[in-house]
Amino acid sequence: MAQLKTLAFKSGEVPQAHEPIEVREPMPEGSGRTFPPISAPSCQPLINARSGEGSFAHVFQTFNWKENIMGGGSTLASYEDGKAEQRFAELKQALATCRSYEGEGWVGKFKATVKAEAPPQIGDEAVAWREIIPMGPDQPGDRNEQFIVVRTGTTIAAFSELSIGAENLSFPAELISRQVERLRNAQRP
Repeated sequence: MAQLKTLAFKSGEVPQAHEPIEVREPMPEGSGRTFPPISAPSCQPLINARSGEGSFAHVFQTFNWKENIMGGGSTLASYEDGKAEQRFAELKQALATCRSYEGEGWVGKFKATVKAEAPPQIGDEAVAWREIIPMGPDQPGDRNEQFIVVRTGTTIAAFSELSIGAENLSFPAELISRQVERLRNAQRP
């Protein structure tokens, strides 16, 4: 985890984000709130990939953008030999078949529609998708969250960008490129 923390963005490196930019470790197993499994097990790899599930080590960052109050985030995860490729194969399979799922989160039950997008040409392999969740009658618009997940060697980096309403915001491409390059350089002998 210490090495992943050193590879994550530091305060001052992301001018679009409010400071400070913290790098957080996951909560100890069993100490956080748990939610019931989602309704479509075939969609579970989407959630696993973006949260670093099954990794040897992972860290998170939240970005509170100056131009978008909804914000974004990233997860950097390191896997044992062969596991990153296996996780990515599971992710691609899920993205090919998962169209929607129901679940429960911090604000209650929800139904997410999954829409694959063209991924950036970066890293060893990459995928992108949006999850759209209707906000309900009390709030206009939909919760629209983009996910871009990139494998580089034995690491998987997941990026998310949240928008509400008609906007389709994307995580800044230059930040993804910079983060993936750092991960690639750290794995070179």
